[in-house]
Amino acid sequence: MNYSRLRVNYCACLFGFALMTLTKVEAQTDNDAIMMNKYQWCSGITYMHEQWNNYWEGTYKRTNGNIGTLTTQSFMPMSNYGITDNLNIMAGLPYVSTHASAGTLHEMKGFQDVSIFLKWRPVSFNFGSGKLSLFAIGGFSTPTTNYEPDYLPLSIGLGTTNLIGRGMANYKRGIFFARASATYVWRSNVKIDEVSYYTTELYNTNEVQMPNLFQFNGSLGVYTKYFIGEAMFDNMTTLGGFDIRKNDMPFPSNRMNSNSLSVHAKYTLPFFTHISLVAGGDHILSGRNVGQSTGFNAGAFYAFYIKKNPKTSSLLNNQ
Repeated sequence: MNYSRLRVNYCACLFGFALMTLTKVEAQTDNDAIMMNKYQWCSGITYMHEQWNNYWEGTYKRTNGNIGTLTTQSFMPMSNYGITDNLNIMAGLPYVSTHASAGTLHEMKGFQDVSIFLKWRPVSFNFGSGKLSLFAIGGFSTPTTNYEPDYLPLSIGLGTTNLIGRGMANYKRGIFFARASATYVWRSNVKIDEVSYYTTELYNTNEVQMPNLFQFNGSLGVYTKYFIGEAMFDNMTTLGGFDIRKNDMPFPSNRMNSNSLSVHAKYTLPFFTHISLVAGGDHILSGRNVGQSTGFNAGAFYAFYIKKNPKTSSLLNNQ
């Protein structure tokens, strides 16, 4: 069940991963090679929608009549600012709702986790007949409301405070590009509304030790003046945890692994370059203790300069 992707992952306008976020959106995110120019500010909102009715209980794929189809929706306001041409800061806060089509579990909704990222491009140079750029990204996310993480799969998040570190390389030749990144996520422990719980043994406490995460992704795409499109493969691995027990509810510290394939597109209006439109979709190919979800997203963003940039007056971003 796709609990671990209710991230902050998650998203657009140089925001995309805060580790509990839903589908990924591509429009200057923390996981692409696009940078806002110095003094340039971009803000907008993205709608995301995901559904699944099959999930993996450990490695066993099944359905559950007490859940039916699980639907997750979110609205993600995001903002990104160019401190310099090579250093950006971004933030986002999603409003998430969940709903099961069957059974008696009630839906949940509310604001999830706020996240802040710094994205730095320390090196960019000609390599062969193209250009190679290296990036370092650091992020932080934490819950903004007291939602219950031990209400999976309908909880709106896992309730952890996350520290995120990522290294990324992007190679562009002509209109084509290839990108790869690796991410490590440290997660805090969480407290649940129980005095004890059982995983693989009994714990007489309400504090749950959460395993950390590792993520890798790679993408291929095209980059033109007004259009960006790409296909991305993403692997997420939980560094520890345990499988959902047979016919049991999931638990925050379950091992949640997944492989997914997604497509993303961004279009900047050529007659009014302040506005960009984004859209995308993704599908879980395989997993462990996650739902086989399919999702889509769409959003709009507005960019402008809050101060004159002596190097450029273009509203188009740099790569």
